[in-house]
Amino acid sequence: MQIANDTVVAIDYTLKDDEGAVLDTSEGKQPLSYLHGAGNIIPGLEKALEGKAAGEEVSVRIEPADAYGERREELKQAVPRNLFEGVDNLEAGMQFQAQGEGGTQIVTVVAVEGDQVTVDANHPMAGVPLNFDVKVVEVREASGEEKEHGHAH
Repeated sequence: MQIANDTVVAIDYTLKDDEGAVLDTSEGKQPLSYLHGAGNIIPGLEKALEGKAAGEEVSVRIEPADAYGERREELKQAVPRNLFEGVDNLEAGMQFQAQGEGGTQIVTVVAVEGDQVTVDANHPMAGVPLNFDVKVVEVREASGEEKEHGHAH
């Protein structure tokens, strides 16, 4: 069976940046399973896997526009320190959930200066080309429940 919309796909993968550093991998873990066509993985990888079958391997470079998007400077902003109630030791690199116009999002603290905290709502991999080595482990028809819920079970 070939990968197409409404199939459940299991993949083993390694994700690297352009310098070859491993950013993520399924090595030593269960394969990643997702419902193809439901937006469960980045668009560029989903497109690269379309039509593949179990046992096939794919190496692909995904540009930011087809991954986590370009970095947007307007997503960085200074906010008052008092918004971080109960956090005594606020440091760059910490991540928090925040309510934005589009719902809940993750923000990363990039600087703490007095009563001002600069946060960045860009995805940590925004603006980064991603290099995937993928092996398709399994492809099967999605169940009605998986299609209805929009993800693999």
